[in-house]
Amino acid sequence: MVGRIVAFAWLASGAAWAAEGLRAGVHEVDISPERLPIIVSGGFLARSCERLEAPLKARALVLDDGRLRLAIAIVDTLMMPRELLDEVKARASRATGIPPERMLIAATHTHSAPPLMGALGTDPNPEYAARVRERLVHLLEQGAARLLPARIGWAAVDAPEYTHCRQWILRPDKIRQDPFGEPTVRANMHPGYQNPEFIGPTGPVDPELSLVAVQSPGGEPLAVLANYSMHYVGVPGPLVSPDYFGHFSEKLKRRIGAPESSVVMMSQGTSGDLHWMDYARPKREMNLDTYSEALAGIALEAYRKIRYRESVELGMLEERLTLRRRTPDARRLAWARELFAKIPEGKPRNQPEVYAREQIYLHEEPVRELKLQVIKLGDLAIAAIPNEVFAITGLKIKRHSPFARTFTIELANGAEGYIPPPELFPLGGYTTWPARTAALETEAETRIAETVMGMLERLAGKARRPIAEPRTSYADALRRSRPTAWWRFGEISGTKARDQVGGRDGVYQTGYALYLDGAETGARAVHLAGGYVRVTGARLGEKYTVELVFWNGLDNDARAVTGYLWSAGSEALGIQGASGQPGRLFFGRLVGRTAIAPRSWNHVAVVRDGARLSLYLNGTEEIRGEAPPAPGGELLFGAAADQSATLEGKLDEAVFFDRPLSAAQIRHHADTLRSRAVP
Repeated sequence: MVGRIVAFAWLASGAAWAAEGLRAGVHEVDISPERLPIIVSGGFLARSCERLEAPLKARALVLDDGRLRLAIAIVDTLMMPRELLDEVKARASRATGIPPERMLIAATHTHSAPPLMGALGTDPNPEYAARVRERLVHLLEQGAARLLPARIGWAAVDAPEYTHCRQWILRPDKIRQDPFGEPTVRANMHPGYQNPEFIGPTGPVDPELSLVAVQSPGGEPLAVLANYSMHYVGVPGPLVSPDYFGHFSEKLKRRIGAPESSVVMMSQGTSGDLHWMDYARPKREMNLDTYSEALAGIALEAYRKIRYRESVELGMLEERLTLRRRTPDARRLAWARELFAKIPEGKPRNQPEVYAREQIYLHEEPVRELKLQVIKLGDLAIAAIPNEVFAITGLKIKRHSPFARTFTIELANGAEGYIPPPELFPLGGYTTWPARTAALETEAETRIAETVMGMLERLAGKARRPIAEPRTSYADALRRSRPTAWWRFGEISGTKARDQVGGRDGVYQTGYALYLDGAETGARAVHLAGGYVRVTGARLGEKYTVELVFWNGLDNDARAVTGYLWSAGSEALGIQGASGQPGRLFFGRLVGRTAIAPRSWNHVAVVRDGARLSLYLNGTEEIRGEAPPAPGGELLFGAAADQSATLEGKLDEAVFFDRPLSAAQIRHHADTLRSRAVP
């Protein structure tokens, strides 16, 4: 399925810049191993591959606008150490005159290539690394030596069917142990298809497939740089392979009728938590040919929409950022050393041995320096980060960027591991287990994203854009009803749940994930996984209405559970159920009639008028009764007043009125939501 396509013609900006015409040079080299079998990296343990499924390649594009020259190279490998790339850049710079800080070199992240650096249970291959080092120097030299007049353009298209979040939240009664023997795993990669032990994904998806295309003045294709956020497809059997990155490149090259001398390359987007599997649906079969063919077809339609300009202003910034690693304490280091001493030849055989060895590496090198880059191509920006970046971070950079369009290339100029946003660390899982693949401090994502956005601001010469809450039908209906306070739970970062109208901001408490899909298309929600939202300074009084849009994440086979939607002292609305029984709404001793369908969006409203209470579920009165007003306390969304029980699921909107709303108003709000709700 082909999604919405956005095409943009780049115009030069900046009065001080005079267009002199664009030149471009391209080159491609083979970096396949010369001897097989060979060890490849990409799993917890090393594995050997006996045959070549397709050649591994490195591809380069050099651009020159008459005042600045830069190079972009994409390499078919899992990841590359900064130390190797620094040497490549220094040598290539001496030959080409391009400063090292004007070179971007990134890995595709195929999991079927020989190791250029150590990762978990796989050690680097020095012989292969030496070969790749020489080939990359040659690649950049040749790219710079082949500059020709060129024109450039850009397009993007959404391809949501081909990437999905692969990290999911476990039910609270299914928490697992980490490699250190601790029960910390509340979220983990690859839950399995429709696995009832998991509730939902920990983050959003970035479905955008971006293309930068370069042609000769006569229209002959010279280069295409694509970017998509999907981890890898994988190959059956012991095969060395460029994965879908290489296959996509060759297929799109043929489809656009490009000559052999041209270069088409696919770069890795922000896919740290993304994969092709849709775990919310039944299993489907996939292979490299099917996947790359489909993606190339989508890219082709976007490519045909591109408009070109003969001149474009280039710009590039590089900054260095020093971050600490999460090193082992004395007890864990002692455990690691004791276990490591028992490993034959220091080669790990299982996960505990892998992570024991990793603790020693982290202890010996507790600090790392990262290189961050941003590139300007007219009104398009490219960010480069040396990490496995989650989709939410890529979206954050895109939507805050002052440029018209922006995409991020991950695993560029080094490889410093996963950087989950801070709120996901308490949920644990593979991407948080301290190792060279996931060792940086818990605030690393925040500091990296902030640095990149600051660089984009300087390169653009203007401030970042705010990320606005989406305009939805339900939000419009609420706005017309003049709420007293309104929390939309659509934040993309931080701990603040912003009150849209009254200044009573809430604070997210530990155990949550941000920017999930909400009840309506485009809406965003917070997923509570042991956490809740605390709002101080809100008093309900004797007359009020509280509305909430929620998604109950627990199926009926979960343990008996009481989940609170909101509470304020002894005033509390929740869902109560028993194992195997559907949950029902309750407010004090008042219990509803209708079962709450698991994993579905619902609208609920409580209306108090003195001692009289009415509770509405999806616009229909569910409970009517009397209960004297109780002294109010601080308002909590998703938890009991004493935090003894919380909601397991998502909150989209919460709104407070300091007056009772009529049944007709409640029904109108619910009907507006239901008419646009996502199934």
